[in-house]
Amino acid sequence: MAEILIGTCGWTDPDLLRSGWYPPGHRDPEKRLRHYATRFPLVEADSPYYALPNPRTTTLWADRTPPGFRFDVKAFSLLTGHPTRPAALPPDLRDHPRDETLRTEIWSRYAAALAPLRDAGRLGTLLFQYPPSLTPGPEAETFIRTARERAHDWPFAVEFRNPAWWHPAQAPRTTAFLKDLDATAVAVDTPQDLPTSMPPDTPSTTPRLSLIRFHGRSPHWGTGTKEDRFRHTYTEPELRSWLPRIRSLAAATDELHILFNNCCGDAAAKAAETMHGLLATTVPHQRGTTTRTPP
Repeated sequence: MAEILIGTCGWTDPDLLRSGWYPPGHRDPEKRLRHYATRFPLVEADSPYYALPNPRTTTLWADRTPPGFRFDVKAFSLLTGHPTRPAALPPDLRDHPRDETLRTEIWSRYAAALAPLRDAGRLGTLLFQYPPSLTPGPEAETFIRTARERAHDWPFAVEFRNPAWWHPAQAPRTTAFLKDLDATAVAVDTPQDLPTSMPPDTPSTTPRLSLIRFHGRSPHWGTGTKEDRFRHTYTEPELRSWLPRIRSLAAATDELHILFNNCCGDAAAKAAETMHGLLATTVPHQRGTTTRTPP
């Protein structure tokens, strides 16, 4: 049975800071992260998606969190085929063609920046979230396999945003492909009955880790602003409906990460706390909200 860790996708969102979830006096980065780590044992770092992280920053993340805390870290946008602004690249690489040579160099710098987290035992997994434009096929598989070969000695999770990857006719091939890569298939909760809806039933593809990301159930999923796409307040019945899937994944892996990405304010933190309460009485070996004080 897996150890279950619960957290949120980020700890510095402006709406979260304004919500009152952090106690008074926790306005600086160090106090916020230290406080977060007393409430949850897991967080997703999404800032590396937008810009390459700095080793000094990741060293501080490790220093400000206790042993056993985990960061799941999103891959930089260029590494997953997302549009990437020139300003997001290091100055010496901004004029370089957007090719595999550039991605290899970007990967080297990205990996070096995350090494402090891995060395400190704080890294959960790298999260390679692929855009809706990446459709199943040999070219897409080669693109993903090349990324995995660069990151061959790193934990590697894959989230697809194109539902064709998990269409019943394609799902067996996708499952076999990710197993061959030793890559965690990311399960997601999104609204259903939309053209861009992602199916919730995703298999376990590595014995080491399973990952679920709860994106909310906004009818604007796949369109509109970030706030439109992810604004949702989960109800207890909505979360309870996931318990059978969680039990199934927990039985198949050593560790299960559950992350909440629903905007806005403290909605994600409250959903994580609710899920912790639901699992506390139904699934053993979980670490959700905590009362420990980090060093």
